[in-house]
Amino acid sequence: MTSALALALITQGGFASQYDAYEYNIPMRDGTKLYTVAWVPKDLNGKSPLLMERTPYGAGSPSTGPRRRSTYLTAAKYIYVYQDVRGKGKSEGDYVNVRPLRKKGEMIDETTDTYDTVDFIVKNVPKNNGNVGLWGISYPGFYAGIGAINNHPALKAVEPGAPVSDWFLGDDVHHNGALFLQESFDFIAGFDVPRGGQRPVIDRTNKSAYQFYLETGALPNFDKLHYKGLIPYWNDEIMAHDTYDQYWKDRSLPLNFKNVKCAVMTVGGFFDKEDLWGALNLYQAGEKQNKTDNFLVMGPWLHGGFSGGTGASLGQVKFYQETAEFFRSKIQLPFFEKYLNNKDSATAEANIFETGANKWHTFAQWPPKGLKEKSVYFDGQKSLDWVQDSLQGSDSYMHDPSNPTPYLEDWQNSRRAPGDWLIHNQAWAEKRADVVTYKTAPLEADFQIVGKPTADLWIKTTGTDCDLVVKIIDQFPSDSTETTAGTDAKSMAGFQMMVRSDIFRAKFRKSFEKPTPIKPGEPTQVKFDLNETMHTFRKGHQIVVQVQSSWFPIADRNPNKFMNIHKATDADFQKATISLLRGGKNSSRIIFRQLPK
Repeated sequence: MTSALALALITQGGFASQYDAYEYNIPMRDGTKLYTVAWVPKDLNGKSPLLMERTPYGAGSPSTGPRRRSTYLTAAKYIYVYQDVRGKGKSEGDYVNVRPLRKKGEMIDETTDTYDTVDFIVKNVPKNNGNVGLWGISYPGFYAGIGAINNHPALKAVEPGAPVSDWFLGDDVHHNGALFLQESFDFIAGFDVPRGGQRPVIDRTNKSAYQFYLETGALPNFDKLHYKGLIPYWNDEIMAHDTYDQYWKDRSLPLNFKNVKCAVMTVGGFFDKEDLWGALNLYQAGEKQNKTDNFLVMGPWLHGGFSGGTGASLGQVKFYQETAEFFRSKIQLPFFEKYLNNKDSATAEANIFETGANKWHTFAQWPPKGLKEKSVYFDGQKSLDWVQDSLQGSDSYMHDPSNPTPYLEDWQNSRRAPGDWLIHNQAWAEKRADVVTYKTAPLEADFQIVGKPTADLWIKTTGTDCDLVVKIIDQFPSDSTETTAGTDAKSMAGFQMMVRSDIFRAKFRKSFEKPTPIKPGEPTQVKFDLNETMHTFRKGHQIVVQVQSSWFPIADRNPNKFMNIHKATDADFQKATISLLRGGKNSSRIIFRQLPK
């Protein structure tokens, strides 16, 4: 059977004619039973690997068919296994968000549940060859990653895709201490209703997300007005921990990613609005803390975009090749075949897609060794210069929390965050008085960046805290002949493609554990890394940097006041004038990394 025919059969349904389904209630070591369904190909001759996903989103049932499939793994006759984690779906037990590793005296955690499940399925699912793979995207990516810790000997290969990894430093719930308000509030409203509990009724009638979140006001109002005590997780855990305390560290997958004895291939998208940080940092943790085979794949995808579609474009930007299809056929399949079917297939340690140049690269490690730094400085006339100016100056803007800078051009009509918003055109933001934009002259040659860009900002503010949003943008020439993706193709002339962006809460500039206030009017350095990338600004393009102090309602508002913002009142929010310093000893800049020549 060809892979194309296999895909057609799967997507058309008719699962009963293709698979024998087996349901199990697998007992864990504490007696809790976890619902599990296995799908064994009817036409399987001999034995095949087990590929498992552990999920909080519903494992499915014999009537629904396998929850997630791959054309190529289906054609290779893999046995699919899906399990409801404890407390979700049809499984017994209590659910705990990003359940931490067990402490002394405790019997279970996600690692023991994974171990006990692997032990059961290799002994009970028909026609398996004794080798197990574990995969998942987003939250199931977390369960894949944590399942690799203290792994069962039969668990040979793990693929955490866009994994939830640290909900304070860089994934779904927070970025650098700033609460990712819209994403987390919307998700928690449904996902974290206690089993048997009542889902809150939230009235958003005729309101954009911007209007809804702004009218709700300070963070304590979200429970008072909307959740109304029905979602304990919001108050008892999210709102109770406003710094990087032990609660968050216990739940950090990278910090605890140790004693892994199986191969791991972490997969992420450079335009993942949810778990970009997780993919990059889980790989790094594996490099530092384990000695097993460890791989990274980063492509030009949104959240989980590698699992479906062609990946030939994202939003309005073309990549001129089928990047997701390439991943599934040339990287994912060989990875699992090597470790689960003992095939002699080579996998590069790091497969990285370079945007701008639109090509794949392989590296022996990521980031590559020997990267060189190249700084671009904020300069007069709102320009970016490769040479630091000796003359001091500043560019100021007013940050008004009652009129926060939106993250989206169509903020008046948007009710949900677009999946691809990290690659949207940013030209609209130049028109706002609360955004400062700097540009290079048109580049005389291609300029490639690799790894983490660093924002090294010097600021003054009239407040005692602020947020800083930094966006690194590739502006297409005004005479560009390229066109946007999609059937309604338009010119890319002047298009500002966001390459990298993030927010940083300035009170955490010295420590995420112990925040410190800013002294009003005093020059203050705020230096932070943005997530890694690989991108070429082509000849004739311009590098653009935009700086602002809100990203609403993706991120919660900073009251410009040093305090526990989770306990702020509406009266705490105040205007502040923020100045970006340039030139002299306090010179704001962006530090890029480049491959050695």
